[in-house]
Amino acid sequence: MAAENMVPTGGSSPVIRQLESAFTKIGVTGAHKQILALVLIGCLFDSFEQNTIGVAGPILKEHWGLTGTDIGFLNTITFGSAAIGRLLSGILGDRYGRRVMLTINLLLFTIGSAACAMAPNFTMLCFARAIVGFGVGGEISTAVTMLSEFCSPKFRGTAAGLVNVGAGGFGNFLAPAFGLLIFTLFPGENSWRWLFASLALPALLVVFYRRFVPETPRFLASKNRIGEANKVLSILASGSLKSRNLVVHEYLTTDHMTDEAPEKSDWRELFRAPFIGRTIPVAIAILMSYGAQLSVLTLMPVIFVSMGYTLSGSLLYSMIIQSGSVLGAIAASMFGYYLPRKKVLTVGAALACLAAVSIVTLGTNIYLVLLFGAIFQFFVLLLNTSIWIYAPELFPTRIRAFGVALILATGSAAGSFVPTISGMLFDSYGMVGFFGLAAGMYAVFAFCIQLGPETYGRSMEDLSQPAEADQPKVAQQQGPVAAELRT
Repeated sequence: MAAENMVPTGGSSPVIRQLESAFTKIGVTGAHKQILALVLIGCLFDSFEQNTIGVAGPILKEHWGLTGTDIGFLNTITFGSAAIGRLLSGILGDRYGRRVMLTINLLLFTIGSAACAMAPNFTMLCFARAIVGFGVGGEISTAVTMLSEFCSPKFRGTAAGLVNVGAGGFGNFLAPAFGLLIFTLFPGENSWRWLFASLALPALLVVFYRRFVPETPRFLASKNRIGEANKVLSILASGSLKSRNLVVHEYLTTDHMTDEAPEKSDWRELFRAPFIGRTIPVAIAILMSYGAQLSVLTLMPVIFVSMGYTLSGSLLYSMIIQSGSVLGAIAASMFGYYLPRKKVLTVGAALACLAAVSIVTLGTNIYLVLLFGAIFQFFVLLLNTSIWIYAPELFPTRIRAFGVALILATGSAAGSFVPTISGMLFDSYGMVGFFGLAAGMYAVFAFCIQLGPETYGRSMEDLSQPAEADQPKVAQQQGPVAAELRT
């Protein structure tokens, strides 16, 4: 079986106990902040890239004669390839490392953006969007996994949540403004090409800077690369990714590893107990939440136009509603430090359901629609970000990248069909049908979350064990270095 001959990764494993103690002792340093900043820059531009088709759509329709179906198909290609890219990135990330996939995904994103800028026709633009999707999809899931593995048990939720502050929060909110800025600087029928090109150039800079981001200590320890793991832990403790005269401390010892073989990743473990009982409910939950979010992003301007407002006014009102997304992502990152995951997800889903119903029943004027719409988006991003925090904690290191990728890929897949269903309901039943579906989806979300385990304060390798248990006997067995880490 796949689990045979693996390094023990439960709470009783000496290397895991040492690792958790090392993370706790090191805390949050300047090196963590540098890694976080570099990752978030990439995720911010990933979010801009996902919004570019919507921003550039009117210009493409005017100068290339594209139909609304053509524009929608470009988005379908992007989200479809993003789902595939996440799955492939997860499998390869568990085998070759998070850092390798982070660089490859960002490189694909850059190549795809440049190809979009130079596309001579619609067919080539479709191929370029597929490349972008592969890179964007793998980038986000790898970033979530990576940041959760760099941090202490207390801070890992906040770190993973901040990815969606940059991507889903500020990214979605600022994307229209970014597009307007580029169109103002580079007017004309080729302004959309400048938009894609502008997204490729910053990504190249991030590729350069990410040379300084190391592999995660958890992945290195899972492969018995203890010397390298100690070096990375020492870099984190030093406070700088480019620390001069680095002194490597022996946070992890090797005397207990003589008979242990490196962990082997096997993606099929996700579909066996106990992991299948975590994967399926959380994947269904994120499909519900992503589907509702993407439906709002796609159809709210149309809804406002149907209410009699101009296109420019509709875009402005949509941005006002999106302001709730920023606050929701920030709140989720804060809650990730203090509150249990299932409590945040359950209460958030119930309130999102209530907000969706309130838009229809209490939104008697535009001001109330905007208010309840912003509240709805607050809880949407609160839930999506909390899922990003929750997902890496459900799986051990050997299958974590693929587990996170599979869950997030399900969310991406929702973008290919849920907005279509929402649009059909809006055409037939108006806002009652549209937000009624959203309310129902969050009711399903709340139910599915109850089927998953609680992960807050638990070991990332064994949920039956606390992350920061006091273990004096083990400390004595492992020598003075490990004992010192627990003082």
